[in-house]
Amino acid sequence: MKLIGDLLLLLGAAFSCLGALGLVRMPDVFNRLQAGTKSATLGAMAILAGFGLHHPDWWPNLLMIGVLILFTNPVGSSSIARAALLSGIQPWQRVPEPAQLESDESGGEQT
Repeated sequence: MKLIGDLLLLLGAAFSCLGALGLVRMPDVFNRLQAGTKSATLGAMAILAGFGLHHPDWWPNLLMIGVLILFTNPVGSSSIARAALLSGIQPWQRVPEPAQLESDESGGEQT
């Protein structure tokens, strides 16, 4: 059980690190919210499960923490995204390369 707990702790730490990387690499607030919220929720659940396997008498407290995280993370990110959209922040859109624009204007043929 300790080995499975260690693996869950390691998995949770990996998801949390990937979420932090997503916060740095994503182009706008909406993408950053998704990357941070999804990975933080999954990482926290794995960490809580790992702690639960290491300390079985903590399960009731860890379960309550997990339920709280499962309810507050989506609501919080949704509220932040709505506030950003209402304040006028536009979602990021990919800008085509100049060579791609020229080929689109000439009917799809490249010269």
